[in-house]
Amino acid sequence: MVRVTNSVARKRRKKRLLKQAKGYFGDRKNHIRNAKNVLMKAWANAFVGRKEKKRDFRSLWIQRINAASRCHGISYSKLMDGLKKANIDIDRKILAKLAIEDEKAFEAVVSAAKKALV
Repeated sequence: MVRVTNSVARKRRKKRLLKQAKGYFGDRKNHIRNAKNVLMKAWANAFVGRKEKKRDFRSLWIQRINAASRCHGISYSKLMDGLKKANIDIDRKILAKLAIEDEKAFEAVVSAAKKALV
């Protein structure tokens, strides 16, 4: 009988884990058990962060659209209602970009929304 070990795969797994824990403080970076616990927590936080990022950006776009639309004499909610009634299908990301970069295009969109409301 030959004794079989899992040494190659085990070493690769440990190496990969410690490589991901690189830069952590103290024992967290060079002890497998500590590194594994810290990485599990980090991955969980990263998952949550990816979801929060989407919320944060949407909120930012809404704030930018609201500020720009108020300069043209219409609130954010009325602008969005007018766009829906005018069958203009522009998402908030693009609207926010227009508000910052292309003032004339945003003004045209606002005027179309105002016409739809009347």
